Amino acid sequence: MEIRRLKRFFFCFSFLLFFLATGLGQEGNRLSLISYLQQLEQEFNVKFSYVDEDLTDIEIDPPDGSDLSLILETLEELTRLRIEKLSDRYYSIVLSTTVDICGFVFDNYGKNTIPGASVEVLGSSTALVTDMDGRFTLTNVPRDANLRIRFLGFKPRYIAASELSGNDCPSLLMALSYQELQEVVVYQFLTTGLTRETDGSILLSTEDFGILPGLSEPDILQTVQALPGIKSIDETVSDINIRGGTNDQNLILWDGIKMYQSGHFFGLISAFNPYLTEKVTVIKNGTSAQYGDGVSGIISMETRDEVQDRISGGGGFNLISGDLYGHVPLSDRIALQFSGRRSVTDFLNTPTYNQFFDRAFQDTEVKGGGGADEAIDRDENFYFYDFTGKLLYDINEDHKLRVSAIYINNTLDYLESNQNTGRSDQSLLDQTNFSLGGRLASRWSDRFSTQISAYLTRYNLDARNITANGEQSLFQNNQVLESSFKVNTRYTLTDQFHFRNGYQFTEVGITNFTNVTQPPFNSNIKGVIRMHALFSELEYGSEDGKLDVIGGARLNYIENLGTFEEIILEPRLNMSYMLWPDFRFEIQGEFKNQVTNQVVDLEQNFLGIEKRRWILSDEDILPVTRSKQGSVGFNYDKNRWFIGLEGFFKEVKGISTSTQGFQNEDQFDGEIGSYTIRGAEFLVNYKNNRFSSWASYAYNKNTYYFEDITPSEFPNNLDITHTATLATTYNYRDLKLGFGLNYRTGKPFTKPREGNSPIDITVFPNRIIYESPNSSRLPDYLRADASLIYSFDLDSKIRATAGISVLNIFGKRNVLNTYYRLNDQNEIETVESISLGLTPNASFRVSF
Repeated sequence: MEIRRLKRFFFCFSFLLFFLATGLGQEGNRLSLISYLQQLEQEFNVKFSYVDEDLTDIEIDPPDGSDLSLILETLEELTRLRIEKLSDRYYSIVLSTTVDICGFVFDNYGKNTIPGASVEVLGSSTALVTDMDGRFTLTNVPRDANLRIRFLGFKPRYIAASELSGNDCPSLLMALSYQELQEVVVYQFLTTGLTRETDGSILLSTEDFGILPGLSEPDILQTVQALPGIKSIDETVSDINIRGGTNDQNLILWDGIKMYQSGHFFGLISAFNPYLTEKVTVIKNGTSAQYGDGVSGIISMETRDEVQDRISGGGGFNLISGDLYGHVPLSDRIALQFSGRRSVTDFLNTPTYNQFFDRAFQDTEVKGGGGADEAIDRDENFYFYDFTGKLLYDINEDHKLRVSAIYINNTLDYLESNQNTGRSDQSLLDQTNFSLGGRLASRWSDRFSTQISAYLTRYNLDARNITANGEQSLFQNNQVLESSFKVNTRYTLTDQFHFRNGYQFTEVGITNFTNVTQPPFNSNIKGVIRMHALFSELEYGSEDGKLDVIGGARLNYIENLGTFEEIILEPRLNMSYMLWPDFRFEIQGEFKNQVTNQVVDLEQNFLGIEKRRWILSDEDILPVTRSKQGSVGFNYDKNRWFIGLEGFFKEVKGISTSTQGFQNEDQFDGEIGSYTIRGAEFLVNYKNNRFSSWASYAYNKNTYYFEDITPSEFPNNLDITHTATLATTYNYRDLKLGFGLNYRTGKPFTKPREGNSPIDITVFPNRIIYESPNSSRLPDYLRADASLIYSFDLDSKIRATAGISVLNIFGKRNVLNTYYRLNDQNEIETVESISLGLTPNASFRVSF
């Protein structure tokens, strides 16, 4: 029995020894790399050159095969080596410390790619986002580096760079995160680069911007008009109407500097270069207490704010202008940004220019009074340009200084001659805006930070109109000089509570000079207003991410030197609450005021162009304009769908008929009144990896109240009752397509009184007698637009983009405005402002 047990023991022991010997034998097949290379030298009669210290500790399993090139490729994959063939016999071997990597990012089911996911190389400044196919590529990444991939709604994924090297780009799956986040953001709202934040504001990232119908390249102020509740009823970027307000009631900021000029070509083109603009924030209600001014809304543009470690830039041209821009690092802490653009309109006529020209200079399109039969010769010399510069200086990690400057110019010399009468009229125009600002951002601790900023902005309009062969000359000058100083502090009380406080001082002076030769008239009006403001607000975000609240107030002390003093308190509220997953409730409210407005006067001069001048409130002719607004909204955002519905009420007091663009007997009276708007905005947006389609609708009931006008209540000049948009975009790799339809009901206008005596001859000059204010309406407006953009690589570092677009592709004749005037024969003329016709444009751009 014991002998049998010993036999079993020796059998098991022998089997164990055999197993260990086999394993040791297999382990023993591994060779040091140097020894293996020596074998290859003898077998293939080659020589390898290398540093012994780089290869000493490397052991490999010898690859199979008899082809030397395949063996060497396998060695490169197994090791951190780069093997380079010097000749038929000699090879060099170096230790590679970097790799080229790529990959595709998918959701955890592997069915849908994730465009816009951030890919970061940890421990470095290298980062990028995935393209529309979810793909990313990085070169010269440290082999031992780790990557972090993030996207909202998914858990971060970490992966070693060495796992992504090789010829194939692996698919990386992202796991869904079921944690409720602090913010709910729609990353593709209408098109890529547009996001809607929990405070109701809209953020536009120009770097990630996709495509919108009618645009072959980004235009900031055209893009914001794609949002519900924001339109321009005269198709310009210099007259944007946010929830039924006039353009002068918008606060337009560029790097924190207030801008008094926003457009080129009389408002048809935005004056701000989009390629250095990093983000644009649009606020319709619930404004932070740190902002004053702008009773209708805020459009805030911010240029790139980080010092990059490499030179980047680009340039391009379209059928109106050419531009270039760049970011040049001067050291690891200092960089310089610049951009410049100039029109080609003074030496090159294009179809786009001709359409823009006809749209801007159409005041002679007259019905009645013989105007339609008159032969008119036109001679124009028109051009525009703009440039920006920005200095970025990182003093250290906690203190950063930025200095920004912008200059905008429009110049016009326009001569119009009547062949039948021999009469000639000439308009000369020079419009400029120069702004300079600086900002020092400091982080004093993990909880406390400050920002000190200041700016100076100067707007100047020189306009001369010479009529009747020089018999009368009219000169107008409008100059605005504004300076501001602001201190903003932010303190983190807890992870949920943030406290913001600050002070702002602003001084604005406006000059309006008018000189008329016949009859002799001279006027020079100057005014200065100083404003001191204290603001404070508290931000709260619940731990579960359901509730976000920003509440605060702004206390303003306004002083018009020698005229009036006033103290105004403005409460602000912005709250959103997630009632249940994917469904959020929002409530917003604000009180605001402003002391600068634009008057629209001398309607018959300057051939129908540039008739607006900035003025100051004085509590006599024009009081301080005040507004109050409240809104309630609901948003549903799940998977591919976003549905939003918002109702609002807004009241604006302290307006004048001279600032509202009246074109009837009340336009010269300067009556003071108010307007109220009740409205609703609806948006439904479906999006996937390639398509984004949306339909929006806005309803506005916009009503004036002027006590001294009969009747006292009547429709607002901007009362567009119904507005609807239907659009879709399609992305396939490097190709982007967009098509859209825009519809709205016609704006109100006032007709002359019907009958035998529509002209009042008892006053001088004679006046037209009108029907009730805004008792008639223009025909409905309908326009279809389309765009196509294709991107491609010129080489590994230069990216090119070609685009074409067509505005009003069906050539529909939309009447934007109608007004009436008396000609020299004391006859009533009807003047119509017509929309752009079929307007093509094309662009080509490169970036590096």
